[in-house]
This record gives sequence, structure tokens and C-alpha cells, in this order.
Amino acid sequence: MIQSNFIDGLLEFLQQSPTPFHAVTQLSARFARAGYTELHEGDAWQLRKGGKYFVQRNGSACIAFKTGTESLLEHGLRLSGTHTDSPCLKLKPNPVVRRHSYVQLGVEVYGGALLHPWFDRDLSMAGRVNYRNKAGQISSVLLDLCEPIAFIPSLAIHLDREVHEGRALNRQTELPPVILQLKEDGVFDFERFLLTQIQKQKGHETASQILSHELSLYDTQPPALVGLHKQFIAAARLDNLLSCYTAAIGLLDSSDAYTSVLVCNDHEEVGSASTSGAQGPFLRSVLERIITAECVDADAFARVIHRSVMLSIDNAHGVHPNYADKHDAQHQPLLNAGPIIKVNANQRYASNSESIAFFKSVCDRVGVSHQSFVMRSDLACGSTIGPLTASELGINTVDIGLATFGMHSIRELAGAEDGPALARVVSAFYQR
Repeated sequence: MIQSNFIDGLLEFLQQSPTPFHAVTQLSARFARAGYTELHEGDAWQLRKGGKYFVQRNGSACIAFKTGTESLLEHGLRLSGTHTDSPCLKLKPNPVVRRHSYVQLGVEVYGGALLHPWFDRDLSMAGRVNYRNKAGQISSVLLDLCEPIAFIPSLAIHLDREVHEGRALNRQTELPPVILQLKEDGVFDFERFLLTQIQKQKGHETASQILSHELSLYDTQPPALVGLHKQFIAAARLDNLLSCYTAAIGLLDSSDAYTSVLVCNDHEEVGSASTSGAQGPFLRSVLERIITAECVDADAFARVIHRSVMLSIDNAHGVHPNYADKHDAQHQPLLNAGPIIKVNANQRYASNSESIAFFKSVCDRVGVSHQSFVMRSDLACGSTIGPLTASELGINTVDIGLATFGMHSIRELAGAEDGPALARVVSAFYQR
């Protein structure tokens, strides 16, 4: 059974995962505690029937899998796909900007972020830093300052009377957050600041030179259950860490009979074209190693994929009560009403009638209701890793997700009942 403390675990996971690097670290630790063995891509793999494994790439993407006891050639594999990244503000390589005694940080916008909600928030900083130690060795460390160290102040309405008239936001000049105020002769060395933070961490005391960093800003407000009856989850990065956590719980809770795979890709929000993204070779290379470990036939890969199914899991748009006209009148999914099947005639989603029927049958088997989503015909449709993975592998795929409000905002809203319900579906999916 799906554990009763699903929500507590989800909130903790969200709080401890301010970046994809941290999310993969948290997922990997959970798999390791459950008896999964960590593999490394550069090593020879000795996979055994009935084994449990996980592997990372770039520290920001991971794949966990079970090599089931049943025949791969006969049953194929079951695959769930999600992504670890979320729209955010990322620091530039040389981020320090000094204006009018204030020290600010230059940022780039990562993905399709809603930008106005980033203003007037208590922001912290997290990510990966690469450095050289006193022995000349190059290493890396994850950093999470936790405390609020940055703030992007809005311009007072008295100085911007047209702010509500659709004025465009300048990403270069209006987004740098304030982190410090110095006297005229004051100095701030950002790399020295990073070095000091790193040297505080156990095992990294000998760091001597910062070489590079991938750092993001994030909202320090913790995730929470909200509403009079605590029916909703409010948090940053629900898109798509909610799916990562839900799919991971579904895999962990499933039986070990059939070969089951979970891939958590990076860089979906910027097109997936990277070594750790869905357009990269990560998933195919792992699947080839899984299949060749059991099957010696030259055509085994094609035969296994033919018998396989994929759930592409990414958040979906719930009908917003203040903007219901943005939805197709016949497709207005609700929060707390079950997973959503996403359909697009132009294959922005990979769902087809066969994969949809299959997913509905799994939902019905475990008593979980399902909904459908189609964009209005006069609005552009987003996409997911579903079509990319389906076209790369040839695997039959259905795009699904949980309803949310405020997608790509600094803080999003989802239904508290939907995650546990989808986890039950994913667990049943893996068990046939």
C-alpha cells in the first residue's frame, strides 16, 4: 500500500530540493535506503535478475530500475518519465553588479518562468559549485544557503503608475536582486564568499579556488498544506518535482516481478537537448544495457520496446475559477479529481487512443478517477518529454499529469489528494 505519510514525505522532498542537483541527491538517497544499488556509467555492469539499481548523470538526472524476474522479451518493460528542472533565475558566471552602493546579482531566466511573482520574495541560493583544492584536485559540492540572502524589490506604484497596464518587464535591468549594501570603499568578492561557504562543509575544508558554478535563486517560503480543510499543496517547483516524487513512490511500492524503469530527466523546461535531457542518449544507453544483460538476440531491443509502455508524467493545467474561459469548455480538469490524460492532435503530447485506453484501465483497476485535458484550439500547447522519448525509442506513450494552478510561477498550487492517487496508479502500472 502507498504509505500514509505521502504528503509529509512530499513536503520534505520539495523543501530539500531547491535545484535538480538536490532533487537527484534526495531521490538517490531514497532508492539507496530501499535497497537499490548505485551504478556508474563508466563501470561494467553485472545486472542480475530481480535486482534493483539506480544511476545518475550530471548529478541532475537519474534512472532507477528493477530487473524483474519475468522475461523481458515476453513482457517488455514499464517506464515512467518525469523531469527534475523548474523555471527559475540562474546566476550568470560573473554575477556581481554594483549600483548606488547596492550589490546585486546578474541573473538569466531559465525556462518559461512567470517573472512578476519573483518580486518581493525572500530568496536564497543553491546549486553546484566546482572548485580546486589545495592539492590541485578538482571537485564539486552542492550548496544550499537556506537563509534569505536576496530580494528583488518592486518599484513603488507612485513611480510606475502604468504598472497595471501591461508594461513589459526588462529581464536584464529589473531582475537583479539586492544582496548587500556597501560603503563607498567597500569590497565584495563573490568567489571568496562562495569559497567560505564551501569550506564550512565537511570534506570540503581544503577548497582553495572556485572554478565554476551553476547556482539558482529560490523562494525560502517552505511548502505547505493550505485551505480551510488543507486540501491544497502550495510550493515551489511542483512542476515537476511533484511528478518525480509520485513516480518514485509508485516504483518503490510496486512488486519486483517485471522490469520497471523510472527516468527523471533534466532540462525539459528548455527543450531537453542536453546529455541529461530527454533528447540526449541517457535513457537509451541504460535501456540497452538492461536489455542486453538478459537478451542475446540481435533484435532484442526492438522486440522489448514493442511490448513496452511509458507514462510521461508532467503537471497539467487545472481549470482556474477566475479564468475558466482559457480552457476548452468540454475539458476543464479539477484539482483533487484524479490524474489528467493530456491529448494534442499535433503530437505535442504523445497520447494516442491505445495508450489512453491502457491508462484508463489501470486507473479503473485501482479505483482512481481520471480526467482529460485538451488546449483550446486558439491557444498554443506546451509539450513534455513524452513525444521526445516516444519518437526516440518507438515506445507507446501516454502523457498524464496532476492538475495545478500557477504553473511556472515561483509558487504553485496542487490538490493534496492527487499525488497519493497517482502513486497508486503508477504502482499498479508497474505490476501489470
